[in-house]
Amino acid sequence: MIEAELARCVASFVPGATGVAGAAKLSGGASQETWTFDILHPGGNIGAILRRAPPGYGASPGRAAGLDAEAVLMQLAYDAGLPSPEVMHVLKAEEDLGNGFIMRRIEGETIARKILRDEEFAKVRPMLARQLGKVAAGIHALPQSKLPTLRTVTSTREIGDLECEYRSFDWPRPVFELALRWLADHDPGPSREITLVHGDFRHGNLIIGPDGVRAVLDWELAHYGDPMEDLGWICVNSWRFGEIDKPVGGFGAREDLFAGYEETGRKVDPGRVKFWEVMGTLRWGVMCCGMMQRFRKGPDHSMERAMIGRRSSETEIDLLRLLAPRA
Repeated sequence: MIEAELARCVASFVPGATGVAGAAKLSGGASQETWTFDILHPGGNIGAILRRAPPGYGASPGRAAGLDAEAVLMQLAYDAGLPSPEVMHVLKAEEDLGNGFIMRRIEGETIARKILRDEEFAKVRPMLARQLGKVAAGIHALPQSKLPTLRTVTSTREIGDLECEYRSFDWPRPVFELALRWLADHDPGPSREITLVHGDFRHGNLIIGPDGVRAVLDWELAHYGDPMEDLGWICVNSWRFGEIDKPVGGFGAREDLFAGYEETGRKVDPGRVKFWEVMGTLRWGVMCCGMMQRFRKGPDHSMERAMIGRRSSETEIDLLRLLAPRA
């Protein structure tokens, strides 16, 4: 069914296309559907990805930028020479495929444990932190005049939103209370520079090859804010997958991340990065609690939600390591 719809759609923007083949829904993605397929063409088949809202899915949640904005941001990044897929087509209502877009498929790995352990990535792992610093700097330098309408996030507002969400669970956690107090005491206030922030710059949203970073995906949490937020988020221990002594994604040092960022002429504020690392750790813990609440109260009693929910205890350990480190 979807192959026929895709074939009609593809014919409108790929001259000479004769159809599509191999359409398959990919796993992962809590709010959006992702399909991989090949565009059949006499000059050579083209690998493509459909990213769309699931059928019947309503308006984007408050934190989400929306698929139309995602398409614009990814194409702006691609045009600026950043590792991002080329957006080939934004879906139209008459195409009966829903809300979303089609982008060129980029080969590579997104599974963190493979990136951190497989031999094919051994040579590039020591270079990834520096590469990602340069990529983050490029994202933050995208001209605001070309960006779509996005929400603005401040440190103070984020603390308030997190506390409100946490207290809605009615599930007291002393370490989360400690983290909220620390964040309020160390709130750096408005950033001197407001830029585009990717919002989910981490494993799972990066395509890595033996040559390094090939693409940044999933811009649905993009917003305006403190650029140090992205640098703090990628250092959250949950994205290190056991390699806790390598803060940047389990493969590198903060110093390498910062060096790559500053190679572009931009500046790092380590104090703000730590603030956002603490914030990100607490945010992930609160998100895990939310998953457990949905598992307990339904209607979704999936094992996946329960497994993610139990990880809130890991974030408590991470927060203690950050806020009360042993000598």
